[in-house]
Amino acid sequence: MTQQFAGRTAFVTGGGSGIGRATALALAAEGAMVTIAGRTRATLEETVRLVQANGGAARHVVADVSDESAIEAAIQAAIGDTGRLDIAVNNAGYDGEYQLTADYSTEMLDTMIAINIRGVFLSMKYELKQMTAQGFGAVVNMSSGAGLVGVAGFSGYTATKAAEISMTKSSALEVAALGIRVNALCPGLVETPMIATMDPATEPMKSLVAAHPIGRIAQPAEIADAVVWLCSDKAGFITGVALPIDGGYTVP
Repeated sequence: MTQQFAGRTAFVTGGGSGIGRATALALAAEGAMVTIAGRTRATLEETVRLVQANGGAARHVVADVSDESAIEAAIQAAIGDTGRLDIAVNNAGYDGEYQLTADYSTEMLDTMIAINIRGVFLSMKYELKQMTAQGFGAVVNMSSGAGLVGVAGFSGYTATKAAEISMTKSSALEVAALGIRVNALCPGLVETPMIATMDPATEPMKSLVAAHPIGRIAQPAEIADAVVWLCSDKAGFITGVALPIDGGYTVP
C-alpha cells in the first residue's frame, strides 16, 4: 500500500459490515485513522479488530444516522484531537424487500427515508460544516445503480437512492470552490449481508444478477477501491459525479 492517507482522518457510516467494513479496511490500509459508525456494537467492534489485525488504526461509535444529535457526536469523535476531517463516506443504508408499489409498506418506506435520505443529509450537514471550516475534504455518498434507473419492486429504494444523488450534486456545487469534493458511487448488486438475506432462487433476484453484463455481482472490496480513489489526490478534479460501479448494469 502507498499509505497515501497517512496522518488523515476518515469517517465511515454503516461500517460494521459489507461495503462499509471493506471501506474502513481499505482506508486504514492507506494510513487513515478511521472512525466507523453504526447501530450494532458487535459488528463495529469486529471491523475495528480486523483493521487493527491488518496494522491499521480504527475506532467505533454506536450511532443511528437518522438521529441528528447522535450523528453529530459521532462526527465529533472522528475529528477527535486532530481538529480535522479529511474523508467522509456515508455508506449506511436500507434496501427493504421486494414489494410492488401498490402493495408497498409505508413503514418500510419511512425507514428508507430516515436512513437513506435523512441519514445522508444529516451526515453531510456536520461533515461539511467541519470541512468548510478547515478548507479541505472529500465526501463519498454510497448511492446505487438503482438510483439511476427504475427497478420493479423497489420503487421506494430507487427513490431514496436518486435523492442521495441529488443531494450529492447540490452539495458539491456549494463547496467546490472551498477545496471540498462531494461525489456519489452507484454500485450494482454487491455481495453483502443485505443481499444474503434475499433468496437467490426467486425470480426478482435472478433477474437482478442477470442484469449485470459482466456476468457476476461485485465484491465489497471492489467498491471500497473506488472509494479510495475518489478520496485520493488522483481524483482531485472530480466532484459532483454519480459514478456507476456496476458491471454494466446501467449501460442498457
